[in-house]
Amino acid sequence: MPDTDITKESYLHAPDEAQTPGEPLHFRLPISARAERLDKVLAVLLPEHSRSRLQGWIEGGHVLVNDSPGRNKQLTYPGDVLLIWPQLPPESQAFIPEDIAFEVVAQSPDWVVINKPAGLVTHPGAGNWHGTLLNGLLFRFPELACVARAGIVHRLDKDTSGLLVVARHERAQTHLVRQLQARSVSRQYLALVHGQLSGAGTVTAEIGRDARVPVRMTVDRPVAPKAAITHYVANRSGMLGDGVMVTEVACRLETGRTHQIRVHLASIRHPLVADVLYGGREAGGAHRQLLHARALAFDDPSTGQRISFEAALADDFQHVLDEVLWKA
Repeated sequence: MPDTDITKESYLHAPDEAQTPGEPLHFRLPISARAERLDKVLAVLLPEHSRSRLQGWIEGGHVLVNDSPGRNKQLTYPGDVLLIWPQLPPESQAFIPEDIAFEVVAQSPDWVVINKPAGLVTHPGAGNWHGTLLNGLLFRFPELACVARAGIVHRLDKDTSGLLVVARHERAQTHLVRQLQARSVSRQYLALVHGQLSGAGTVTAEIGRDARVPVRMTVDRPVAPKAAITHYVANRSGMLGDGVMVTEVACRLETGRTHQIRVHLASIRHPLVADVLYGGREAGGAHRQLLHARALAFDDPSTGQRISFEAALADDFQHVLDEVLWKA
């Protein structure tokens, strides 16, 4: 049953002609209308929009009741005048150029290699419809508007720093994607994990969505699992000043599943430092997972020549490493 008995026909909408762009919708509540919450009234008047979106318009000051800013739970009464400025959905901003700070390591007519800072989302998505690397790429390289996903070939998690490659046209994107599929793109990472890890190994557990926590990936009864291969080498171990044992680990990916290194290292009981989603704890002043894509190599789409790049650690990562008392 509906939570209100009002109908759109209970309200008067003026003017009847098409709305002028930038002008508000204008409603006057009739004498026959009963008192009702503003957000419920809007849900009836504008059923093509979700309740949560309409509530966002109210909270953003885009709805006036008798020339005063509306509130979601306030009651409306007969004779009240509503002015509503419809807002574009957030996803409509996803492919708008924005001046976003990021380092260009190298570029050619075919590709751009980026050193992505930690904290920057790679691609727009739910909750992050703007302010992403993609928006910054469109600002700095306008031609990428003609390439799917603005040329982004592979992604890094928001709080992972380091290298990724972007294609500047469709042919280069196809070439680079095929290299990824053939596992000929080399991607090497540096991670700092909890505990003492020694030697080298390979984790091959399949990865899929965690049915219990949708934002997590898992190797334990995953939903729609996919093959995943992570090679790792423990470089050195030591102790942080707060008594936390850590190990610096070099990782090489064969596949590129979401959160792959984070999930695989957590699955062998060595979660990344500060990766609270997968069991890590903040230590040594780290407030994000300590993972950096430090090396990248691929075949140039035009020449076929193998080219490689390296990126120094982000300052916050290096600071934590400098605080570790490494074993001799």
